Amino acid sequence: MKNKAVVLLSGGLDSATALAFAKSKNFDCCALTIDYGQRNKIEISHAKIIAEKMNAFRHKVISIDMRQIGGSALTDDIPVPKEREMDDSIPITYVPARNTIMLSLALGLAEVIGAHDIFIGVNAVDYSGYPDCRPEFIAAFEKTANLATRAGIEGSKFTIHTPLINLSKSEIIKLGTELDVDYSLTLSCYDPDEYGRACGKCDTCILRRQGFEQAGIPDPTEYA
Repeated sequence: MKNKAVVLLSGGLDSATALAFAKSKNFDCCALTIDYGQRNKIEISHAKIIAEKMNAFRHKVISIDMRQIGGSALTDDIPVPKEREMDDSIPITYVPARNTIMLSLALGLAEVIGAHDIFIGVNAVDYSGYPDCRPEFIAAFEKTANLATRAGIEGSKFTIHTPLINLSKSEIIKLGTELDVDYSLTLSCYDPDEYGRACGKCDTCILRRQGFEQAGIPDPTEYA
């Protein structure tokens, strides 16, 4: 039997690549999508399609309401920045505690289904400067996971896999292409239009477009 893994799947480019990578390592994957109250709900439907296309044995959607916390352009009535000059500052699209909460939910699900491996598509190279995408955070969470769970205490240690964390966006796209990821099924945009087309101007759209250009691979994204 294959070992099980929980893979956090947002419906975007990075998480789809992380799912494909986990499958390439012979894991039987349970895809987990978090409906956290994001204004962009279209990505959830993309995640469902990707999970089915990639033969996840289960796709679970868990709903929480981080709009009650707010403080982010993704959950609050704050405009998504467009065509900004990216620097070392943390942008308003940062969602407070999002990856901590998502990994905690993935950890709980993993313990219940008997999985000891969790995959998340965080990236610390071509990203918008989020503190919960750094290797230091992942290492701290993995330590916490093995201190705070029955499985961890009884010796069934958890591993948090971040296969994309040190890759550029173009390297991620090349890897995913080698793994037969259909990037036309993914949506990375923070602010798509009513038809689900990417805006082409937010941070993640710019990084995505540059990634395809640098990889020399046609960009299948439908931009508004």
